[in-house]
Amino acid sequence: MEHGKKYEFGDITWYPSKHTAVYRYDSRVPMDTPGDGINDFLGFQSNEILISKSVRASEKLFESTKSVNGECTLADTTLWYKKQIGNGLKNNGQIFTGYPVVGRQGKMQTSGSCLYSPKTRIDASCAWDPRIKGLFFYESTAIFTATKFGDFIKDVKKLRDLKPENFCGIDHYNGFLIRYIKASKAYLGQSEDSIVVDFNYYRADEASTPRLNQDVMEEVEQVAFFKYGARPHWAKNRNLAFLKVQSKYLNFNKFIAVKKQLDPENMLSSEWSDEILFGKEGVGSDGCALEGLCICSEDRHCSPSKGYFCKPGLVYSEARVCRYSPSSSNL
Repeated sequence: MEHGKKYEFGDITWYPSKHTAVYRYDSRVPMDTPGDGINDFLGFQSNEILISKSVRASEKLFESTKSVNGECTLADTTLWYKKQIGNGLKNNGQIFTGYPVVGRQGKMQTSGSCLYSPKTRIDASCAWDPRIKGLFFYESTAIFTATKFGDFIKDVKKLRDLKPENFCGIDHYNGFLIRYIKASKAYLGQSEDSIVVDFNYYRADEASTPRLNQDVMEEVEQVAFFKYGARPHWAKNRNLAFLKVQSKYLNFNKFIAVKKQLDPENMLSSEWSDEILFGKEGVGSDGCALEGLCICSEDRHCSPSKGYFCKPGLVYSEARVCRYSPSSSNL
């Protein structure tokens, strides 16, 4: 909270498996301060297609062989590289030479250079471009009231301390990105100062394919949204994060009233958007928990044929997660 209030654009990136937190000190300076820096965030840079494919191939190999050590090596390499290049900050618009990096607001608080890469570079693309079969991942974003955020972090630490390497998959992407935001008067905005937590993690090509340590990600997800009542980011998250979302916003009914007034025929709505807006749980079909379409209550909601069964959480006992437990298949 102190960091967020002191630095207008500051944030913290927490890498649980490495017991490391990176603080970003980001402040306004006088207009005549020299500098031509930009924030060319690593994740939004154009990458050589071969590199994106290679990283994805490594992820799939580690997943299929259940190699936690492989994921941790990938996380170590990524963190080392991010440190060398300032996570994409560039002092003169070209390279990172060290801190501080000074630049114009529009170039320091936005990023996305892969959208503007030359058309002649047919060997490069955004890393997540589906045409190249590059990175494919989930993004969960939870918004906490300030009073509950600390307890969430403590629970994640308890889960981490049981087996730190199980968090390498999250740390390989970007760890937990933590930001402070001020209250908003918007109907579906935050009614009080809040803390936003983002984390990304591997998503399989096929919806029926379970993921390595997916029970850890699912427990973190349920701790956030159900134990501590975090509000989901409307443009991110898996379906389960929106369960009972209407109860988390005091002005939800006012928003629905305005929506009906402006769009009485529901031209701008769909079955999918209604599932999100009204927090409808999906039908409990086989494997539904793998993609976050439901919270498992039966083994068939996971993937028992591949050794994944519905189990209680390790720290949050009310959570229900799909855990790899090959011995259960013999019962």
